[in-house]
Amino acid sequence: MTQKTQPVVAIVGATGAVGTTFLELFEERSFQFKELHLVASPRSAGKTIQFRGKSYEIKDLETFDFTGIDIAFFSAGTSISKKSARRAAQQGALVIDNTNAFRMDADTPLVVPQVNRHQLNSWPTSGIYANPNCATIPVVRALKPLDPVFGVKKVIISTYQAASGQGLTGIEELREGTRQLMADEKSVLKAQRFQVPLAFNLVPNIDAMQETGFTLEEQKMIQESRKIMERPDLYVSSTAVRVPVINCHSEAVYFECERPLELQRMLELLRGGEELQVYYGPGAENYPTPRTVRNQNDVHVGRIRVDATNKNAGWLWVVSDNLRVGAALNALQIAEEVIANGLLARKPLAA
Repeated sequence: MTQKTQPVVAIVGATGAVGTTFLELFEERSFQFKELHLVASPRSAGKTIQFRGKSYEIKDLETFDFTGIDIAFFSAGTSISKKSARRAAQQGALVIDNTNAFRMDADTPLVVPQVNRHQLNSWPTSGIYANPNCATIPVVRALKPLDPVFGVKKVIISTYQAASGQGLTGIEELREGTRQLMADEKSVLKAQRFQVPLAFNLVPNIDAMQETGFTLEEQKMIQESRKIMERPDLYVSSTAVRVPVINCHSEAVYFECERPLELQRMLELLRGGEELQVYYGPGAENYPTPRTVRNQNDVHVGRIRVDATNKNAGWLWVVSDNLRVGAALNALQIAEEVIANGLLARKPLAA
């Protein structure tokens, strides 16, 4: 069968923060398609989006037929994916889902191409590839070049996650709260997208709190890291904090290894890592920040050091654009690999 290099594509959640980022990346990476369908909730249906000189009408997900769609990107939230992604797969689309709906399902590969691209060599049993959490992706990518040499056995992560993790409405809530407090510091803010108001604040509660005392966000990072790295016994723990930053997640990563770390070897391995930008040395230009990595497609790693009291332990400061690296870019790279592998031409007849 002839390899299909220009697929028919649908973006579900096309009007959201991740959906619009897909279109930016399509343009930047010259991603070619035969047809493009932009799909969203009934509330957005009928609106139009301009892309590559053409006007695309937003289609209603509830009535959209995925028959004939080769790749369907889902970025409209977990509840929407649970309701519609399997229908899309059953109608023949290869679904790349950017929510928590299927990540831990045994029949659904959880993929970061730079870490476990071998998962993209065959059609997934569920018809779905899951995109990991936006805070998980940069950590496993940063650890990937270190693990084979030093043997990572323990990872503890503290996250500093931007408002854009809650979409366009999260960004606007932060901006509006900031405006109100700048005008009157005694203003009483209302929280809708966050557990408490985020402006001039830190919120150590992302997603639902579990009986264990961990949040769902923290639980995702623990479980997903093990699955992606194919290390079910890997010790992972996390504290996830929302910070008053518009975009880009930052993470302080402590890790322990089977073998002693050596700084120059760590730097060498990280510099050879796939799509990693490495910072080292004195001065503010030698560590990444959310403002400096915005709209970039690499994972940025700085503050690289061996722990002061444990020669088998190290620290990394990892920053990335969560709408890109942590969401749309990873999903698009999955699609690019699938196309390059000729997987669309090997779609199961039952799909």
